[in-house]
Formats: sequence, C-alpha cells, structure tokens
Amino acid sequence: MFLDKIKTEIEQKMATAKKVGNFSQAFKGNHTNVIAEVKFASPSKGIIRDDLSALEVAQMYIENGASALSVLTEPNYFKGNINYLKQIKEKYPTFPVLRKDFILDEYQLYEAKISGADAVLLIMAFTGAKTTELIKKATEIGLEVLLEVHDESEMQEALKTDAKIIGVNNRNLQTLEISLDTSRNLAKYITQERLFICESGIENSDVIQEMKSLGYRGFLIGSHFMEAENPGKALNKVLNQ
Repeated sequence: MFLDKIKTEIEQKMATAKKVGNFSQAFKGNHTNVIAEVKFASPSKGIIRDDLSALEVAQMYIENGASALSVLTEPNYFKGNINYLKQIKEKYPTFPVLRKDFILDEYQLYEAKISGADAVLLIMAFTGAKTTELIKKATEIGLEVLLEVHDESEMQEALKTDAKIIGVNNRNLQTLEISLDTSRNLAKYITQERLFICESGIENSDVIQEMKSLGYRGFLIGSHFMEAENPGKALNKVLNQ
C-alpha cells in the first residue's frame, strides 16, 4: 500500500512534468557524440575528486561540446546523488541527461522522471529477468533506455528487447578490468536500427575513430575527464585531437 501511495504521488507530479530533452537525438549526425559523465568516485578508483560541484562539472562539459550528460546518482560506490540530476536539469532543462544508477525497480524510474532525467541506464547483469518489464515501464512514462551489456550472451538477450539504445561496457564487472576487445568483438551485432554506445576505456581520439569505424555512434566517458585538472578541457581535447 505504501509503495502504491508513493507511485500515485509521483504520477501526479509527472502529470505536470515536461519532457524537455531528447536523449537519442543527441547522437544524430557523423560528428563525435560524447556522453560526458559526472562521476566523483568509483569502485575501481575510489574518490576521483571532491573539489567541484556536479553543476560546475556539467557546465564545463556543456560548454566544451558534450552531446549528452551521464549523472551518477548512486551514493555508496560512486558518491552520487539524485539532487545532482535535479540541479543540472533545473539550469539546463533542454540538455539531454541520463540517470546512471543500479536501477532495479519501477520506483527508481518514476524518481528519475520527476527529477528531470531524459533517459536511464539499465544494466542487464543486474536487471536480469526484469529487463523487459523495466524497459516497458520506462517507455510508458517517457524515459529512453540505455541498455548496458558486457558480453556476447547479454548482447544476444538485449537484441530481443525493445531497447533502442545499447551500450557496450568494456569493463568486466567481476574483475573491474577494462578491455576494448569487448567493443571490438561485439561490433558484429551493430545494426542501423539501434544506437550503439561504447563505454569505458576511451581516452583519446584514436580509440573513438576506431570505434566509430565499427559502427558505434556514441561514447560514454567519465573517469578520464574527471581525473583531469579541467574536465571540460579534457573533453574538448578528445573532440578536437
């Protein structure tokens, strides 16, 4: 009953919420489309930095050519906060923003929607049998889905869903090691009917050009930018090398 009451309240708020960003439209054209990530920590690196606010990082990215933003809202491992997403969307309401978190239930989708997210990340390794249900609900409430895979079996399952955007994460979730061979090996599944995003391990334009030649149309980059003295300038360098 409590969850039903919360969902009703959220749905009432959603009735007045506006969809002001279009995530998939950010990847049209042949230019380099980067999803720049607002990420202050990670399980593999610990605290990455704590001298900038989420809004400051977002502004740096937007001013330096990001196509979209990914905002970590998971607090324990990534030091994220749903308020980061709200703050960014309040200042940049039309800029496409992805909520990145360990999303496992409908409530988190509603929360993402009323906080301003245009899209959400679903990780197949976590959502499992609930993947189809979560994609359906996200679509119903006006959220796009970036469905993340890590290997061939997950890719095959992802292609059975209605997800229009599929992300290939080069990081092994068990070892936390990164190998670009993951994106290379899974490129054979790329089609024009969906958007394919390359994630993790992208640090220079050479990697981007290689992955573009394989069919990837977007690139999610976080730690490489956040570790730089100025994340925005680091983005600009990757885009203009």
